[in-house]
Amino acid sequence: MAGRRVNVNVGVLGHIDSGKTALARALSTTASTAAFDKQPQSRERGITLDLGFSCFSVPLPARLRSALPAPHAAPEAGPEPSEPQLQFTLVDCPGHASLIRTIIGGAQIIDLMMLVIDVTKGMQTQSAECLVIGQIACQKLVVVLNKIDLLAEGKRQAAIDKMTKKMQKTLENTKFRGAPIIPVAAKPGGPEAPETEAPQGISELIELLTSQISIPTRDPSGPFLMSVDHCFSIKGQGTVMTGTILSGSISLGDSVEIPALKVVKKVKSMQMFHMPVTTAMQGDRLGICVTQFDPKLLERGLVCAPESLHIIHAALISVEKIPYFRGPLQTKAKFHITVGHETVMGRLMFFSPAPESFDHEPVLDTFDFSREYLFQEQYLCKDLVPAATESGQTNETVGQATEGHCPRQQWALVEFEKPVTCPQLCLVIGSRLDADIHTNMCRLAFHGILLHGLEDKNYAESLLPGLRVYKLKHKQGLVERVIDDYNVIGRSLFKKETNIQLFVGLKVYLSTGELGIIDSAFGQSGKFKIHISGGLSPESKKILMPTLKKRSRAGQGEAAKQKEEVERPEPALHVTLSLSFKRYVFDAHKRMFQYP
Repeated sequence: MAGRRVNVNVGVLGHIDSGKTALARALSTTASTAAFDKQPQSRERGITLDLGFSCFSVPLPARLRSALPAPHAAPEAGPEPSEPQLQFTLVDCPGHASLIRTIIGGAQIIDLMMLVIDVTKGMQTQSAECLVIGQIACQKLVVVLNKIDLLAEGKRQAAIDKMTKKMQKTLENTKFRGAPIIPVAAKPGGPEAPETEAPQGISELIELLTSQISIPTRDPSGPFLMSVDHCFSIKGQGTVMTGTILSGSISLGDSVEIPALKVVKKVKSMQMFHMPVTTAMQGDRLGICVTQFDPKLLERGLVCAPESLHIIHAALISVEKIPYFRGPLQTKAKFHITVGHETVMGRLMFFSPAPESFDHEPVLDTFDFSREYLFQEQYLCKDLVPAATESGQTNETVGQATEGHCPRQQWALVEFEKPVTCPQLCLVIGSRLDADIHTNMCRLAFHGILLHGLEDKNYAESLLPGLRVYKLKHKQGLVERVIDDYNVIGRSLFKKETNIQLFVGLKVYLSTGELGIIDSAFGQSGKFKIHISGGLSPESKKILMPTLKKRSRAGQGEAAKQKEEVERPEPALHVTLSLSFKRYVFDAHKRMFQYP
């Protein structure tokens, strides 16, 4: 096992000024080319503007050695250590609210999250958003209460205990319930304090992180895909792209594609934290040097095996609402959609299984085009107020959700304002990043998995007609009068200008139980004739054909009485008509279908 190194990615997230970068610096022994606010703007403003990466290593704990992958699967980086090493790659994410895009991008490449809390302030708006991202993107959490040096020494332990209890309560209703909480002072005295001040609690934190880590499952097979977060040129050598390998593996001399630039480049050299390597695999932090191109053209994005990624204009995603987001998720609404390191605007259309399939097991690795799906005016959840449809009627299926009947899985069609490059089954996060960053509200609205990308620019004509999403339509009218035992006249089902010919042949149900067929229009006012093949029942006739009122012409004798004038009868009770049909959203002919 000598010379083997296991890499785990640890995200350092939290509110602005909670001391994340200072914590990463205190932990790290080796900084990457993009660590510790190296950007001039970061140093000027005193905040992290981009993802920073650094690392430290500890001997691999005995409990993890049996889980080591086969020797050939783990790339070597630098001189061989005498025993297997556990390398922690720290991903320092910016805490400023306006940089949430970058935080989301960083969270997708981490195995464990450190949520850094300023012990003097507790949970703040971006701390909460980072916690939400953590619940979506990773499985393990460690809470770090930083800046304990700012607490009065006599009251320090009491204040730490109080904040620990508060954080335990905050985590109670999350997947991180019971997560460890540890106090530290990453930079005693603050940023301006002399470097001679030793950090407090760092060795305990390293011990805690080591105890929390399990060896992530890494798979070197499959197409190579790397999430690039920095790009720069080295004179005389080429352009370097640094990032984290999301899938597959890579070796010296391989060709890689930069989809955003539509170019293929050859790998000239590779490094892991300044150590030359010849191979790397999923989960590794890597720098790849390729033949020269302008680094400003890429900055961040994806690099992949040639022709393994495609540009998509829309996508079908599985959707789950983030419970902390206030307000409904409406069809036709626009959200900021983050896929990988890209964030673009997208318009959504929500849909669910057909009502009889609400309880089916969710499928998160494929989208079934052979199934039928029910259109929704908005995402269904238990606390939902029924949405009004275009016709002003309440969507009845949304109403089911308010009674506690929600589908186990829901989907959305996302139409991007500009094309994006991303792999299948990648994480998708929808947010409202235009919301006021100073309000105490969660801007993250939903998350999901990209199940199917639509690559054709003309997908609306070529692909969407194959998406069988339908709307259920329900119309109600009244029987106005009876013509004979087999025919009645209906009204109030259609508007005056409706082309009733489109509805001829559709079934309608009378509230008295009979089934009728729309036969033809009747006049010009939206009335129509209904044929009832089984005839009206005697009970229905009694309701629909009451005793006729008669009046005679006074003073004109018996003969005149026989020529009684009949007034038009009105039913004693209103008999309603129900027309139900479904119409497929992407059917260009707007045809109507009914169940047999």
